[in-house]
Amino acid sequence: MSTDTDLIKLYSTRILGLAADIPHRTRLDAPDGTAKRRSPLCGSTVTVDVMLEDGKIAAFGQDVKACALGQGSAAVVGQNIIGRTQVEVQQGRDQLFAMLTSGGPTPDAPFDGLAVLGPASEYKNRHASILLAFDATLDAFADASSA
Repeated sequence: MSTDTDLIKLYSTRILGLAADIPHRTRLDAPDGTAKRRSPLCGSTVTVDVMLEDGKIAAFGQDVKACALGQGSAAVVGQNIIGRTQVEVQQGRDQLFAMLTSGGPTPDAPFDGLAVLGPASEYKNRHASILLAFDATLDAFADASSA
């Protein structure tokens, strides 16, 4: 069982720094796709807007209402999302999921900054929040495709 000290260590200075500096925090006025995801366990939410050009994200906006871990993840995603295809986003999400749930390696570049969230693997109740930015982005791709 985790202790309060373990949780304090989990919320490292690096994670808190990321959480304080989330890029693309302005929603887009006319997105091609939009999606909102919520973690049922903790109530964290991330809403994502995307504009696509040739199958790649050309513009991105996100509204993040999540714990520091979800915010940290959204920050890394936001720093690296422009120019990514749906396949690349899915790969980043799958690699993050494997890192959290089965001891997989750090996600490949450009999402390798998610390594900072490795210690959260022990906190299964935080995994959904950490995955929200990816999940909402993938849903926004799907929404853009259905339009």
